[in-house]
Amino acid sequence: MNNPPEILLVTGLSGAGKSTVLKTLEDLGWETVDNLPLSLLDRLLGADAPPSHTGLARPLAIGIGAMTRDFDSSAIARQVDRLRAAGRKGISTLFLDCATDELARRYDETRHRHPLAPDRPAREGIEQERLLLEPLRRWAPELIETSRYTGADLTQHIRRRYARQGLSEPAIFVTSFGFSRGLPPDADLVFDMRFLRNPHWDPQLRPGTGMDAPVAAYVAEDPAYEPAISRIEDLLLLLLPNYQAQGKSYINIAFGCTGGRHRSVHVAERVAARLRNAAFSPTVTHRDLAAVQQDGLEGRPDGR
Repeated sequence: MNNPPEILLVTGLSGAGKSTVLKTLEDLGWETVDNLPLSLLDRLLGADAPPSHTGLARPLAIGIGAMTRDFDSSAIARQVDRLRAAGRKGISTLFLDCATDELARRYDETRHRHPLAPDRPAREGIEQERLLLEPLRRWAPELIETSRYTGADLTQHIRRRYARQGLSEPAIFVTSFGFSRGLPPDADLVFDMRFLRNPHWDPQLRPGTGMDAPVAAYVAEDPAYEPAISRIEDLLLLLLPNYQAQGKSYINIAFGCTGGRHRSVHVAERVAARLRNAAFSPTVTHRDLAAVQQDGLEGRPDGR
């Protein structure tokens, strides 16, 4: 086997949070499979892992429950023990447990039928499932008791425990734009650069853009430029890791000026470079770089 992935079997009582765990792992970059027939488990566990977009082997999470075809708690334990003995050390099992009263409350609240008691009280199905899963519960090395967990609590716990370096970094976008043409609809953070002096009113600089050195130098000479932009950079370096920890998949940072050709373009390029130096990988877009310039949209000719 050339590239064995990390494998996590996710099992437990219906209603204890298996779907939440699998969805969270998927958001973290794991490959996930739910209710795989046990007859196919050996084949899947023996397959090489497909690489992620980073080139890393994607870890694999397999959801198994009492409703899985061919389900047998003891057989699953023997199967995993056999694979470990054959050299597959990166296999673990997470069992999700929950008190019967809390599970019954959840079924009552959602008005869902328990899969093992479609025509009987949910408590009967819960107790029957608990007996079926007990061998697996005793054998599983990892257990989470979710009675007191909200869905958000469980999500955060899984993120802290199973996030893998290099697998689930958010996609960061840095955009420049002109306020005269509207805000970018998907912007998470918007910074207004109209407090900086405006190169549009310099006849020599007007045809250029914030990508040109003379325009960039003109903008950077504003006394407010360095203290403001350096503070914005520091703020972003503080926020981005926290957004990542909260599971945000996309972060859109937008810098606006009046026309979207000079100030915002230069600042977007500078900030993106600072983020790259801090090991982030932003994608930069200049939305209005090719827009036609209009004096009437550019504020006052005093440079602001």
